Amino acid sequence: MMAAVDYPSTAVEWAMAELMNQPDLMAQAVEEIDRVVGPDRLVQESDIGELNFVKACIREVFRLHPVFPFNVPHVSTKDTTVAGYFIPKGSCVLLSRYGLGRNPKVWPDPLRFDPMRHLGSDQAVVLTENDLRFVSFSTGRRGCVAAVLGTCMTVMLLARLLHCFAWTLPADGGGVDLAEADDVLSPATPLTAVPAPRLAPRLYLNLN
Repeated sequence: MMAAVDYPSTAVEWAMAELMNQPDLMAQAVEEIDRVVGPDRLVQESDIGELNFVKACIREVFRLHPVFPFNVPHVSTKDTTVAGYFIPKGSCVLLSRYGLGRNPKVWPDPLRFDPMRHLGSDQAVVLTENDLRFVSFSTGRRGCVAAVLGTCMTVMLLARLLHCFAWTLPADGGGVDLAEADDVLSPATPLTAVPAPRLAPRLYLNLN
């Protein structure tokens, strides 16, 4: 229950911060939503499959800004070898979520927020990552049982924020602070932005 509330909201805050820091990417995400959804209704769950750039933005957040630096510890029940590494029975295994997503051997220019790295094929973008190049909902028997719910909540939250409002930075300036908090990897400074409605007033009366 804690993950269902905390993970999507933190991921979307990072996504908004990164998109506001690169307005051309935000414009691309808004253009996709406008094309798929249009101005006469709100984003619905049925639209998620067509919002590939929005989902690519979220995948990039999962890669670059994991909510926690490590996964839950696991203990090996027998001697095994994974990717050439021998793991003795009884070993406590920790995966570095932070390190996986920023591994330069896997991700070119790993510190750059670049959603385009998750596009490039005709297949729909998904938020799960079965190859563990980064950790989103994990995979296998220990994978998150709520991956579909988490995907829906995260995509809907980001898409509706971008669709319903035009976002600007406060007039006092200061820009977007992309620094990370020390204890967990949430933003050190909460994102502050000013919304302006983009849609017809009647749509906000029925917002649900």
